[in-house]
Amino acid sequence: MLELSNNTLSGRLPSSTGYGLINLEWLDLFLNELDGVIPASISNASKLTVLELGQNRFCGPVPNSLGNLRLLRHLELTGNHLSGPVPSTMEYLQNLQALFLGDNQLSGSIPDCICRLKRLYQMYVGQNIFRGSIPSCLNNISSLGEIDFAGNLLNSSIPGSLWNLTDLLKLNLSYNSLSGSLPYETGNLKVVTLLDLSGNHLNGNIPSSLGGLQRLAKLSLAQNKLQGPVPDSLNQMFSLEFLDLSNNNLSGPIPKSLETLIYLNYINLSFNHFRGEIPSSGPFKKFHVPPCRSPRIHKSSQKKVFHMLGILSGIAATIIAVTAAAILLLRRPRNDGVSRNTDLLPMGLPKRISYSELVQATNGYDERNLLGKGSFGSVYKGILTDGTVVAVKVFTLLADVNSRSFDTECEVLRNLRHRNLTKVIGSCSNLDFKALVLEYKSNGSLEKWLYSHNHCLDLLQRISTMMDVASALEYLHFGYTAPVVHCDLKPSNILLDESMVAHVSDFGMAKFLDEEDSVLHTKTLATLGYLAPGLAYLTSF
Repeated sequence: MLELSNNTLSGRLPSSTGYGLINLEWLDLFLNELDGVIPASISNASKLTVLELGQNRFCGPVPNSLGNLRLLRHLELTGNHLSGPVPSTMEYLQNLQALFLGDNQLSGSIPDCICRLKRLYQMYVGQNIFRGSIPSCLNNISSLGEIDFAGNLLNSSIPGSLWNLTDLLKLNLSYNSLSGSLPYETGNLKVVTLLDLSGNHLNGNIPSSLGGLQRLAKLSLAQNKLQGPVPDSLNQMFSLEFLDLSNNNLSGPIPKSLETLIYLNYINLSFNHFRGEIPSSGPFKKFHVPPCRSPRIHKSSQKKVFHMLGILSGIAATIIAVTAAAILLLRRPRNDGVSRNTDLLPMGLPKRISYSELVQATNGYDERNLLGKGSFGSVYKGILTDGTVVAVKVFTLLADVNSRSFDTECEVLRNLRHRNLTKVIGSCSNLDFKALVLEYKSNGSLEKWLYSHNHCLDLLQRISTMMDVASALEYLHFGYTAPVVHCDLKPSNILLDESMVAHVSDFGMAKFLDEEDSVLHTKTLATLGYLAPGLAYLTSF
């Protein structure tokens, strides 16, 4: 056994790794700073039963040669920068019980060859770029106890065969693009303790059979398109501690029967179409929701009340119409002849996020979560308490210019909404700390795709990226009341999401121009003496 986990080992594993480890059964290099590719020669350690290389900086593909480790029971590669498909040689790991490939950049489909691993118990491949469907053959692995495919780009329906895994304890398919409805057979998972299907496109009703999941502790169906009522049968889930049905199209009353869920300590039913009273007994007592008031109006007074409501409604409608007209006149852009294909989103200020939540989200601003550094400070990858993956932009406050940069970016991002501008989710600000919480773009910056040997854009992707950037600039220059000049447009400030849609970011140097300033600013405001090749022509938009 060789255990060197949780150190600061750095550098690359030598290409001869494995030749001197022929009799080694356990190799643990978890949580270090090792980089480079995983050498194919590691397969020469043929007696390995445990291989832990997670939470490092390994890149490149998963070696095909790992299939030669026929005695391997535990494979941990989580939290690296591995890319490419899962090799088909994985099917030879017939003794494998735990497979951890999460939080990498693995792509392609989840291969059917995994279904041949008859002893597999844990399969964690979340936070990658897998597309396509969930293998329908997974029910062939009767030993499966934990499945995590969260945070990928899977876009099929959930295969019906998955509900035949009656010994499954945890199933997390959240934040994909899964569609279809939940069948009655979902209730077959009698021993499941965690069921998270949030952040998909599931529709239809919540099946009443879910009430039979009496060991379920966490149920999240949030951010889908579910409709209809909440089944009364959910009151039979006696172990339920966490229930999130928010952001759906659910309707009807909130079942009073949920008062029997004595262990429930979190419930979120927001952004639905519920009506009626909120239950007040059982676990609902701890939520301190005030009871609804039901004043009794005498029949003889009802006509007067309705008459008064009619008058007030007419007055309110008139005021709203006049106000709306005034706002439209005041906010009307100066140049009415300019096209505005802007895909605007509803206006709204970002929410405030506490410093402690950001510390937790970034694991104490761990270097392994560092996405990049600049003159303003650093950007970290983080996961908020609701599971949202974000980019946390922390400003270094040693110079006043960075504080002004934070204020400028807040001002710009709270006023502008466009599908090709980076969306701000929240902020955190006090005397000693300032940070913006932004949407996380999984494919990184355009600079990486233009100048890295490991990434490449084809012609159509390049044209699409240019059109996205041009669309953002057209909106900044002409689509808002006051023209906005970015002042620091370059590939490192253009981010690509999971669908390779480009988003302009970093508005710390941006300027709102009044009419008298339109030809005044000729001074270089950001990267001195530099404009990124290929972007100069975009300034004409």
